[in-house]
Amino acid sequence: MGKFEISRIRNLSVVAHGGAGKTSLVEAMLYNSGMIDRLGSVEAGNTVTDHDPEEIDRKITISSAICYCDWNNHRLNIIDTPGFINFIEDTRGCLRVSDGALLIVSAISGVKAETEKIWKYACEYELPRVIFINKMDRENASFIRAIGDLEKSFETEAIPLNLPIGEGPSFKGVVDLVRMKAYEYVDGKKKEIDMPSDPNIEEYRKKLVEKIAEADDELIEKYLEGEELTEEEIIKGIKEGSLTRRFLPVLCGSATSNIGIDLLLDAVVLCLPSPEEMARIRPISGKNPKDGSDVLRNPSESDPFSAYVFKTIADPFAGKLTVMRVYSGALKADSTVYNSSTDTKERIGQVFYMMGKKQLPAQSLGPGEIGVVAKLKNTNTGDTLCDESNPIVFEPVKFSEPIISYAISPKSKGDEEKVSAGLQRILEEDPTLKYHRDEESKEMIISGMGQVHIEVALQKLKRKFGVEVEMKTPKIPYRETIRARAKAQGKYKKQSGGRGQYGDCWIEIEPLPRGEGFEFVDKIVGGVIPRQYIPAVEKGIVETLKQGILAGYPMVDIKVTLFDGSYHSVDSSEMAFKIAGSMAIKKAAMDAKPVLLEPIMKVEVITPEDTLGTVIGDLNAKRGKVQGVEPQAGGNQKIIALVPMAEMLTYANQLHSLTSGRGLYSMEFSHYEEVPSNIAQKIIEERKREKDSEKS
Repeated sequence: MGKFEISRIRNLSVVAHGGAGKTSLVEAMLYNSGMIDRLGSVEAGNTVTDHDPEEIDRKITISSAICYCDWNNHRLNIIDTPGFINFIEDTRGCLRVSDGALLIVSAISGVKAETEKIWKYACEYELPRVIFINKMDRENASFIRAIGDLEKSFETEAIPLNLPIGEGPSFKGVVDLVRMKAYEYVDGKKKEIDMPSDPNIEEYRKKLVEKIAEADDELIEKYLEGEELTEEEIIKGIKEGSLTRRFLPVLCGSATSNIGIDLLLDAVVLCLPSPEEMARIRPISGKNPKDGSDVLRNPSESDPFSAYVFKTIADPFAGKLTVMRVYSGALKADSTVYNSSTDTKERIGQVFYMMGKKQLPAQSLGPGEIGVVAKLKNTNTGDTLCDESNPIVFEPVKFSEPIISYAISPKSKGDEEKVSAGLQRILEEDPTLKYHRDEESKEMIISGMGQVHIEVALQKLKRKFGVEVEMKTPKIPYRETIRARAKAQGKYKKQSGGRGQYGDCWIEIEPLPRGEGFEFVDKIVGGVIPRQYIPAVEKGIVETLKQGILAGYPMVDIKVTLFDGSYHSVDSSEMAFKIAGSMAIKKAAMDAKPVLLEPIMKVEVITPEDTLGTVIGDLNAKRGKVQGVEPQAGGNQKIIALVPMAEMLTYANQLHSLTSGRGLYSMEFSHYEEVPSNIAQKIIEERKREKDSEKS
C-alpha cells in the first residue's frame, strides 16, 4: 500500500440520522473504488463497517468504524458513524478528527433531530460539508423537497452538482451539472445518454454558475457579459465555495442501487479539504503541558510527532486497540512516544490501518493519516500522544453527561468482580457510559445516553466477557428528618448473674436548616455521665440516625443535645451508653414529627417551539416547578425546572416521544425537599414490604 502525499489525503466522517443509509453508502464507496469485490448489505449483515453482532442484530451502527479507499489517486479515510440518538456522542468524537463531513439526507424523511445535532457538531469544528441525497429510488422520494428541507433547517444555500433522472421506482440515473452530461446506471454500470428534456436542468445549472461567479470579480464580469464559464473555472469555484462554506454542494443517488456513487466520490475529492487545507481553516493548536503556553503544529512530517486518540476498542483477542489521527510528524512501528495527557511513555509495537474490523499492517502513520496500535497501557480516548522533547496536549472532546441510570445485578451469585472488570473494559471503549457502586444502596449503577445504549453495553458484557446481568430502576436516595423539638430518655439496664449493664441519658433534638447535616452538643455538667462514656452516647445516636426510623433512610439536619443522665460505678460501660443513646434518639425522633425528604433535580430541557406547551405540561404533571424559559438558536426553547428525581427516572424515553426525538435534556442534583404526605405514605409502606420480604 503506497503512501499518499498529504495534499492527496481526505479524512471524512459519513454522518446522518439513523436509517438514512450511511453504512450502505460507505459499502458502495468501497465497492466502486475496488476495495471490495462484492456489495454487502445491512439487511444481510455482511457490510465492512457494521460488524459487531449487536449492530448486525439491530441493523443500526452502534460504534463508529474506520475504513479507507483510493479514488483518482487520492486516499479517502472514511469513518462510518452512528446516527441513532443513544450513540451520537461517538459521532462527535469522530468529527473532531475529520477534515470534512459527508452528510446524508434521506429523499423520503429529510432532515431529522439527529441531523440537526450532528450539523451543530460539524459547525463547532468548522468542517466543510458535502450533502448526498440518498434513497432516490424509493417510493415517495423527492429531491426538491429534500433540498428545501436542508435550506430551511440549516439556513444555508444548497447548490446541486447533479440532478436525478426520474424519482422513486423510475429513478435510473443523474445529470452532471458541472460537465452537462447525463448518465444512466444499469446494475451499477454507468453509460452516457442523451440529456433529458427537463426545465430544472437549465435552472439549476444557471444557479450553480451564478453562485460560482459572484465570489470572483473577473468571473462575474465574464458572466454578466454573457460569456460561458469554462469547466475548469466551475470546478475551481465549487472547491472554493465548499471550503469557505459559502454554499453546500449537493449530490443525489442511491447507495443500495449503486447509482451516482462515482460522481459523489469525485465531489468528495474536490469539495473536502486535505489536512493542509484544513490546517489553514482550523489551525492545529494545543497547549504545552509543562507551562500551559499555546503550541501550533504544521501537518508536515518534518514537524515533531503529535496525534489525538479518538477511539478505543476492547478486543477480547487483540486486547485494547487505540485508534488515532496523526496531526504532525510520523508514528513509526517499534518506537516510544509520550502521552502528554497522562505524563507516561508508551511503547509502540506494530502500526495498522483499519478496514472495518480488519487491521492491515503499515510501516508508519504520517501527518493526516488515521491508524491503530494495540496494547497501549496508559492511553485512553481523548489523550494526546507526542514527541517527549516537544510536548503538546490537544483539548479532548467534552462528551455529554449520561441521562439515564439503571441498577444492575449479576444473574449468577459471586459474579460481581467479573461484572466490574468487564464493565471497566467496556467503559474504555465508550466515554459516555459511567459505572459506580452506590455506597448507600450497595447497588451497582450503570448510566448512559438512553435505555438502548445501556442494553447494548450489557449485551457486549455478556458476549465479550461472559457475564449476564439483570437491569432494574435504581433506588432513590431518600432522606428522613424532623420538624419539631422533642426530649427523651434512653435507659439501658440489664441485670443477670455477675456484672450488669447500666447506661442512662437524656437528650433534646431539634431540626437544623436543610443541608446542615448533624450536630452533637455535650451539655453534661457535674459528671452525671463520666467523660469517657459521652463519645459512646454520640456513636449510638449516629448509628441509629444512619438507619432512619420511618423507612430506613438516613436522618439528616438534626441537632442533638445531651443534657442529663446517670451511671453506675460498677455496671456502666461504653456499650451500655451506646445502647442508651440509640434508645433515646429513637424515642425522641418519633415525637419530633419525622418526615421523608426527596432529592430535587435542576432540569434543563431544550425543545422545539411547537412542543414547548406539551413539555411544560408534562413537567408540571411530574410535580415540577418551572423556573423560566429562554429562547435558543434555531427556534428552540430552553426550559429550566426543579423536578423530584423520582419523576425523572425514565424521562429520556418520555421526552423522545413528546418531541418526536427533537428534545434534549440534562439534569443535576439541586437540593432535598419534603415528600408530600400521600406519596410519603406509599414509600414507607413499600419499604416495609421490602424489609419483610428480606427477613422472610
